[in-house]
Amino acid sequence: MDKFDVIVVGAGPGGYVCAIKAAQEGLKTMIVEKEYYGGVCLNVGCIPTKALLKSSKVYDIIQHADTYGIDIGDLGKIAPNWEKMQDRKSKVVNKLTSGVEFLLKKNKVTIVKGTAKALDKNTIEVDGKKYSCDNLVIATGSTSRMLPLPGFEEGFKAGYVISSTEALKLPKIPKKLAVIGGGVIGVEFACLYRRLGTEVTILQGLDTILEILDKDVRDEMTKLLIKNKVKIETNVKIKEIKDKAVHYTNDKGEEVVLKTDYCLVSVGRKPIINGFENIGLNINERQSIVVDDGCRTNLPGVYAIGDVVGKAMLAHVASVQGLIVVDNIKGRNQKIDYNKIPACIYSYPEVAVVGKTEDELIKAKIPYKAFKFPIAANGKALADGETDGFVKIICEPKYGEILGAHMICGTATDMISEITTCMEMEGTIYDLGRAITPHPTLSEMIMEAVHGLEGHAIHI
Repeated sequence: MDKFDVIVVGAGPGGYVCAIKAAQEGLKTMIVEKEYYGGVCLNVGCIPTKALLKSSKVYDIIQHADTYGIDIGDLGKIAPNWEKMQDRKSKVVNKLTSGVEFLLKKNKVTIVKGTAKALDKNTIEVDGKKYSCDNLVIATGSTSRMLPLPGFEEGFKAGYVISSTEALKLPKIPKKLAVIGGGVIGVEFACLYRRLGTEVTILQGLDTILEILDKDVRDEMTKLLIKNKVKIETNVKIKEIKDKAVHYTNDKGEEVVLKTDYCLVSVGRKPIINGFENIGLNINERQSIVVDDGCRTNLPGVYAIGDVVGKAMLAHVASVQGLIVVDNIKGRNQKIDYNKIPACIYSYPEVAVVGKTEDELIKAKIPYKAFKFPIAANGKALADGETDGFVKIICEPKYGEILGAHMICGTATDMISEITTCMEMEGTIYDLGRAITPHPTLSEMIMEAVHGLEGHAIHI
């Protein structure tokens, strides 16, 4: 039986990063993957979605070229070429996934393809062959949840009900799309297809979309989606799928039949623990593997990272967890602070957040002060012609410790790292305020929000 210092099961953004780092630290490392090198993120998630979103943004800009002083001519002749968009997406994905395998091989990680099953905490089996290890890292990821309601299983088999995976490779751009679920994935796909001309209806069971985000973000994004002609129905109760239609009750108690080309179900993801249920791991009621902040399970030498632990189902979180695992295997005793994790939505405009929301602070009775700077007062935003959104920073009132940041603008997903870095260094708004920000940039809004918190806003 082959023996390794570390065996990683799953080659997603957590698993492959962990394996490469372990090998770089001199540990004899093996990684097992049954399907996607790079995981959901690189293959059917983050990267392909962003490639298609970029194509849709280019199309949208062309549609409004006259706003920028450019005459296109007959806009009726301009149309998205779905086949070429799909081809571009595939090229981007293939370049990245082949790069993952290259990096694993370059770092001398043993690659095994197949489905792994744990026999005990030190032994796994892959297609009948056994391997042993001192440290086992479970990075098996997650899969889309499906609603256990009448007609959904049959609708999925028929190709009418789809998950985010199928939504990335539809045979053509749909004329009408129902999106069940108003979370991050649902909103991103709503933005993507609406920009390509699809009639999109979001069906949300709660009274708001993006329910975990700050109220100002929720309200602004709701307003912007409606402005862009995305129909949003809240407080709905989904009944069934029948005859290529979603049957539901709306917030007035009325029975509604919504006929569409497809129905995208976006109601969260569930961890994949197949093959690891019977070795004594502590698994909670959400079917997530329970770990501490160092990614250790209840079994010595067994770690779990990424979506399978259900802490924050984000690719960058999985990667950080993978690095922390190697640190802890080497005895450096590292841990992750889940209060300082940025999260992003690649909508139009983008959303990025980190830290606490106002609602969370009010509920916890934590003193705070907040300031929101509108993007419409920013010079670069005016020059770009993209003036929807804001930057909001929340701090502790006495010392200025940053408690949270919430922003909506064209480059929010890039800008949030400035706040995250400051929080990680235990910096304050005064540290942010002293930093010299280049002009004209959208990132000036961070400085402006800080000035507002200090009580002397300049440009508003």
